[in-house]
Amino acid sequence: MLHIRDITYRIAGRTILANASAHIPAGHKIGIVGANGAGKSTLLNLILGRLEPDLGDIRLRTRARIGTVAQEAPGGPESLIDYVLSLDKERAKLLRQVEEETDPAVQAEVHERLSAIEAEKAPARAATILAGLGFDHEAQQRPLQSFSGGWRMRVALAGVLFLEPDLLLLDEPTNYLDLEGTIWLENYLARYPHTVMVVSHDRDLLNGPVSAILHVHNGDLTLHRGNYDQFQEARRLRQAEIASQRSKQEAERKHIQSFVDRFRYKASKARQAQSRLKALERMQPLPEQEGDVNLRFGFPEVRELRPPLISADGVSVGYTPGEPVLSGIDFRVDPDDRIALLGKNGNGKSTMAKLLSGRLEPQAGELRLHNRLSVGYFAQHQIEDLEPTDTAADHLARFMPGVEASRVRARLGSFGLAQDKANVEIGSLSGGERARLVLATISVDAPTLLILDEPTNHLDVDARQALVEALNDYGGAVLLISHDRHVIELVADRLWLVADGTVTTWDGDMADYRRLLLGGNRPGKGNGQGKGDGKGGQKQKRQKAADRRSQLAPLRQQLKATERELNRLTEQRKALEARLANPAAQAGDDASPAEIGRRLGALSSAVDKAEAAWLAAADALEQAQAD
Repeated sequence: MLHIRDITYRIAGRTILANASAHIPAGHKIGIVGANGAGKSTLLNLILGRLEPDLGDIRLRTRARIGTVAQEAPGGPESLIDYVLSLDKERAKLLRQVEEETDPAVQAEVHERLSAIEAEKAPARAATILAGLGFDHEAQQRPLQSFSGGWRMRVALAGVLFLEPDLLLLDEPTNYLDLEGTIWLENYLARYPHTVMVVSHDRDLLNGPVSAILHVHNGDLTLHRGNYDQFQEARRLRQAEIASQRSKQEAERKHIQSFVDRFRYKASKARQAQSRLKALERMQPLPEQEGDVNLRFGFPEVRELRPPLISADGVSVGYTPGEPVLSGIDFRVDPDDRIALLGKNGNGKSTMAKLLSGRLEPQAGELRLHNRLSVGYFAQHQIEDLEPTDTAADHLARFMPGVEASRVRARLGSFGLAQDKANVEIGSLSGGERARLVLATISVDAPTLLILDEPTNHLDVDARQALVEALNDYGGAVLLISHDRHVIELVADRLWLVADGTVTTWDGDMADYRRLLLGGNRPGKGNGQGKGDGKGGQKQKRQKAADRRSQLAPLRQQLKATERELNRLTEQRKALEARLANPAAQAGDDASPAEIGRRLGALSSAVDKAEAAWLAAADALEQAQAD
């Protein structure tokens, strides 16, 4: 299907791909992965012909049709269904010929061709694709210009799927989709009759339909059989092997260098020393580990509050008086809850998030908030609203007034923004790095409830895994909206369905929800929805997560207690040191300098013991989290 032969491509003197080659067989589903900036999108643009390689060539099977999502959202007065149908130029031309042609023989040829391309099935096929991406029959009749840019990008995706090219190229296709659309697309691509190459950070998309992984790394392309999980396991084993080889190589290097240093100037050993110097020079450096596999996020410790944090009875909420988006809502949020909202875009998930965050007031019913509740709210617009000329450190410092610059940088570092990124202008950071900056910002004050609305859109696979681990260890409650099923499954132990103008408990797990959607049913009353707490594996999973948080709670309490004691003793020592250094401060104090010195010695010993206790508590918590 596709041959990539020894291509080299450079941007502003930087080599993106160097003598890279790959062969993509017809009919395969290929997931393209690699670190940010490795060249994944560049590779797609080279295949599409939007870019020209400096060296090498890319060859596609003769007469093969290639397709991708339009770079700009379509617009205009056309209805959605008419726009998608109009993309099939041959069908549109043949239909015009049927109306205009008077020669019976030509008309017969046209009808024969229309039959061959199954033109009569096109409207139903286009409608099915649009429905799968979230547009019901009524929406399909509306003009394109009546939808937002994000929804129109879905129409662009529907268009290329409708055309069914021989080679389908997709670059982060789930970024504009909700969970329901993502599940539909995953299933659709698994049944797609031609070749697919998709750049994605969505683990389920890289596991479900994908039959091979194309790894873009260090300017090279490597094709691995199997899905993403299989690729990751192979990568893990390879990195463990490299680490072992690096350790052995370093030991050998030290041994040789020691011999050379000892005998370089001894006549009888000089030749051997020179020989070993050449052996050192011949040692090939081992490849560095790729990606942020060791990335960790560090949310702060939170204040412990008595449950519930929030409770609601018969609440209605909306934007226009008398026109609620959601009504009749009854719920409770406790300090250790991990809740994910399910439901199609437009059903009210973001409205629910705004209600819980205090951005919307209830129109009816009773909403009770804990008097010490604090909320950290992540929304996509926050990434876009960052000031591009600020540095990451400048931005975060505004939310940490009076705090030393070193602590601001340490906070950035706890979200993977090390020193080399702290002083970079935000406009030069990647989307994932800006998302990390927002996560660091919203958690500055250690909120007791984190509300995250699509936090993973710009995060790569390793960063998503780091977020999962951080949320599972977080001491507060979490409300999550995400199209990443893998993240939901690993974080949430309660599922709420937003549908039919209300919010109810989804009595099942994500597998049940996926089966329901792919079975053609619309989530709603009578479809596994209820007031219960879940069943089967979901209940066991929720219990396991709660048990883990219960086990970690006393360790967190111990760490806080030792930290408080350490701070108290340190402040006392500072005060005594100041008194001892300033005789004027001792006026009126019966204690002699010698007595103050003795007290200072005792305090120093107590501080040492408190530091040891704090370190032991920190190690115990870290070990428990690792286990």
